[in-house]
Amino acid sequence: MAENSWSREELENAYQNWHATVNRAGSGEGSWRDFLELFTEDVVYHEQMAGVLEGREGIWKWAEPSLAQFPGSHTVSFPEHFHVIDETNGTIVAKLDNVMSDPGDGTVWGAPHVSILTYAGNGRFSRQEDIYDVTSFLDLIKGWGRRAMELGTFDATQRAWFAQVYPETVPSSVTDR
Repeated sequence: MAENSWSREELENAYQNWHATVNRAGSGEGSWRDFLELFTEDVVYHEQMAGVLEGREGIWKWAEPSLAQFPGSHTVSFPEHFHVIDETNGTIVAKLDNVMSDPGDGTVWGAPHVSILTYAGNGRFSRQEDIYDVTSFLDLIKGWGRRAMELGTFDATQRAWFAQVYPETVPSSVTDR
């Protein structure tokens, strides 16, 4: 395999921009549309539950309902455990947590995932693959939602979403309101 022409510094800068953009989008300081600009037009994105997404608009068709709307819109930060850079292949592997908003009692709810990024040059990536335990993520959403409902921090629309999607998470005291 031929070596790429990117320096470690370029790869590190591209990763740091990717990570900062993801955190800005999650916090609401940025947009998930900004996230799309991190990729080439012909990007291939492997998302465990959504499958293979092709092109920026393919990513958006998944990201908009999954990340920009409830409950994904309550994923507020992605703190890093670590990242490693393969300079030869232009690949970056990062382990991050997906952290949900405070349900109202100061507790932190999160689950880890690994992102594998393939660098294409000019600050953009041509491929991303996300790997995570689907059951852990579903348990995270259910537990976090149940706790927020117990604390009364969800509005009627948010409670209704849980009642429709995960009725077993809605405490009887919440449905009686």
